[in-house]
Amino acid sequence: MGILAYMQRIGRSLMVPVAVLPAAAILLGIGYWINSVEWGANSISAIFLIKSGNAIIGNMPILFAIGVAYGMSKDKDGAAALAGLVGFLIITTLLSPESVALFQGINIKNEGWEMLISPAYEKINNQFIGILVGIISAELYNRFSSVELHKALAFFSGKRLVPIIVSVVMLFISVIFYFIWPVVFSALITFGEWIKDLGAVGAGIYGFFNRLLIPVGLHHALNSVFWFDVAGINDIHNFLAGQDAINSGEAIVGVTGRYQAGFFPIMMFGLPGAALAMYHTAKKGNKDKTASIMLAASFAAFLTGVTEPLEFAFMFVAPVLYLLHAILTGISLFIAASMQWICGFGFSAGLTDMLLQSSNPLAVHWYMLILQGLVFFIVYYVAFRFVIVKFNLKTPGREDEDTTVSSTENTQQKQAIGDTSKLAEQYLAVVGGKENLTNIDSCITRLRLGVHDSDLIDEQAAKALGAMAVIKLGKTGAQIIVGTQAEKIADQMKKLV
Repeated sequence: MGILAYMQRIGRSLMVPVAVLPAAAILLGIGYWINSVEWGANSISAIFLIKSGNAIIGNMPILFAIGVAYGMSKDKDGAAALAGLVGFLIITTLLSPESVALFQGINIKNEGWEMLISPAYEKINNQFIGILVGIISAELYNRFSSVELHKALAFFSGKRLVPIIVSVVMLFISVIFYFIWPVVFSALITFGEWIKDLGAVGAGIYGFFNRLLIPVGLHHALNSVFWFDVAGINDIHNFLAGQDAINSGEAIVGVTGRYQAGFFPIMMFGLPGAALAMYHTAKKGNKDKTASIMLAASFAAFLTGVTEPLEFAFMFVAPVLYLLHAILTGISLFIAASMQWICGFGFSAGLTDMLLQSSNPLAVHWYMLILQGLVFFIVYYVAFRFVIVKFNLKTPGREDEDTTVSSTENTQQKQAIGDTSKLAEQYLAVVGGKENLTNIDSCITRLRLGVHDSDLIDEQAAKALGAMAVIKLGKTGAQIIVGTQAEKIADQMKKLV
């Protein structure tokens, strides 16, 4: 398996723990809506909701370990998830400040003993470690889950063996990390502080690279540095923690949330503006088809912040537009951070999250993001329309006749979309049949496939079925952007295979 194909597996598996963030955001958002003072201290119902939401947000590292182990396992078995949990508990216990102090002969009963050890160990319970443990646990599960032991030890054969092996391996990993984690932590802190020290400019740089990494699904790795507690930034957790994070000094009003706020104008307004430009520049005979695609994708972006259906509509057919999109995203984050127009999210920067978080004490002048968004709607529309026409870009609805879906194909596509089972059969044929597949997975909008030969994938046939793009990751990996029905199609394909 190529490195890009392997990285796409990691990116896909990260969506498993990230998928629980909406639940936390809803609980915290409603709780702060009821009462934003001191963890909702003036309202029992607010306390109940806020504490429940923080139970999720505060334990994201362990959720990452479990979710990644499960997501990268070959058959999505609970034993892999258990192995991830076991591995995470071992490494975080052995490298906790108390344990490290004992290893170094420091008496933890003495006042100030914490100052004698590296601060890196205080941050060992983080998403980076969770992801690493999840990957190792999944690989061990995939390798040893079918091993059969001698009859005397038969009970511990197969999947029961994996948590035991993970326990032993994590002992050695802990020893290695005892020496290298302080170095890794220092490097992460240096990188994070470099961006933090750049203030609003740093937020803009982050926004630019966030978009550039989306085509290969590696933006999650970058996000973890700024959104979670890898380099001490922890933007999402600190924002959602609200007043409590302010009181503890972990959050600063007008600063915390700046790595999130600038996405709202882009996802809710900018990209729909780009969609309108693509509709207006489509060929006359293709306007109805283009309108249906753009309207559905724009609604998803505005309401939920899911932008992949729109972005993949022009990402590969017009890379210059995608570069323009990345630049505008960076500018949006820079403006929001500079003006201290702040709002955060638990899932993505859509209307739902904006409304839920508007009562958070860290949400500063959040309504100005709507005004900024209206401006970006116009900017995106004008810029996209000008570039499309100027360079005659083949955005949706402007394809050459030989690549435009015929009326017969269009009819078959509509029939297939209404029948997920039939659509899965057709996608199976598109990728070269079940003989060409080695792995089938999905995320929110993508089929993530392992294949023997990516050259066997028929890109035009995939697009005739409604796919927005086909990404070939070397010889053995591919992604097909199919929209929000990706998981259903993948499940049906698994049944067929």
